[in-house]
Amino acid sequence: MVKANENLAKLPASYLFVDIAKKVEAFQKTHPEKEIIRLGIGDVTRPLVRPVVDAIKKAAEEMGHPETFHGYGPESGYEFLRKAIVTHDYKGLDISEDEVFVSDGAKSDTGSIGDIFSVDNVVAVCDPVYPVYVDTNVMAGRAGTYTEGKGWSKIVYLPCKEENDFLPQLPKQNVDMIYLCFPNNPAGVSISKTELEKWVQYALDHQAVILYDAAYEAFISTPNVPHSIYEIEGAKKCAIEFRSFSKTAGFTGTRCAFTVIPKELVIDGVSMNRLWSRRQSTKMNGVSYPIQRGAEAVYSEEGQKLVRENIAYYKQNAHIIVDGFRKAGFTVYGGQDSPYAWLKVPEGMTSWEFFDQLLEKCGVVGTPGSGFGMAGEGFFRLTAFNTKENTEKAVKLIVDAFSKEK
Repeated sequence: MVKANENLAKLPASYLFVDIAKKVEAFQKTHPEKEIIRLGIGDVTRPLVRPVVDAIKKAAEEMGHPETFHGYGPESGYEFLRKAIVTHDYKGLDISEDEVFVSDGAKSDTGSIGDIFSVDNVVAVCDPVYPVYVDTNVMAGRAGTYTEGKGWSKIVYLPCKEENDFLPQLPKQNVDMIYLCFPNNPAGVSISKTELEKWVQYALDHQAVILYDAAYEAFISTPNVPHSIYEIEGAKKCAIEFRSFSKTAGFTGTRCAFTVIPKELVIDGVSMNRLWSRRQSTKMNGVSYPIQRGAEAVYSEEGQKLVRENIAYYKQNAHIIVDGFRKAGFTVYGGQDSPYAWLKVPEGMTSWEFFDQLLEKCGVVGTPGSGFGMAGEGFFRLTAFNTKENTEKAVKLIVDAFSKEK
């Protein structure tokens, strides 16, 4: 008799952001007159920059002519894009083109990377955490059983608390796979080179692997904050890095990202670079040619200029959120090297209660901190990806509605 995947069946019926979407949809049906301002899901609002659009259009036109038509491309990405990535993003870090794997998103890669690791590995995650890291390990059978208030029995949680500036502390027990995301989602904080060196040394000492999500590195402006984990000596022997064009260049709707797996990363005599290459060639046929040409155009001189302008726009929104709440007496973190602000909810309220009241009173959508893990309770994530006008409006609405209740 056929059986369902019992591990996947352990998960809640729907994903965090699906739950939020359903709540908002239900609210809109009963309040059709209410304007909704979305500062919840991390989706961009500014359009693709012109060099990217032009490159995609040109490549699409090529697809319509026999002499320039492209069928299946290389699973790891076209050489022109991988070369641009290495030249611009990893200059001076000695990363080669065959260590870069182009994909349709960092979410896909962080969710699929477990395919090349044993199901017996012990997983460590920050708490709060991007849900994909946990959920995909549940699906794979690494998580054990779930207990309300305690989490998954086989996952090691690394609490990121206010008193530690929301940075995780090194595990007290041996772990095998460590998920780190900096600048952090959801708390919006960054990590210094000195602090990241401690994690690389831990991984080297304990023969562990760091799965490093650097999807927001383009927002970094603070000195001594690394853009890549490979800036740390020894990291190529113990770390895999994920990056994305989604937040950097507005590719949330066009889908393009990449993962870097150095050839120096060898486990039990097995090259992780080779395993990922084998996995990708079996399970995907690569990102479309026009989209990869668009991603290549991000690295053009004009592309870089315009992309930086978009990032500056979102960072201004982040400052509007953080400065606005702080002036009103709220406690809020993040927003400096990240598009996310981490707001402390008014005393006596849960993060979901704050979500409901925020929607009801203000028509503003954010993300409850508890949706990111147990240590996220009492906090609320707001994103900087809406328009400046909507961001200013949302901050004023929230401050006016909750300033007496904080």
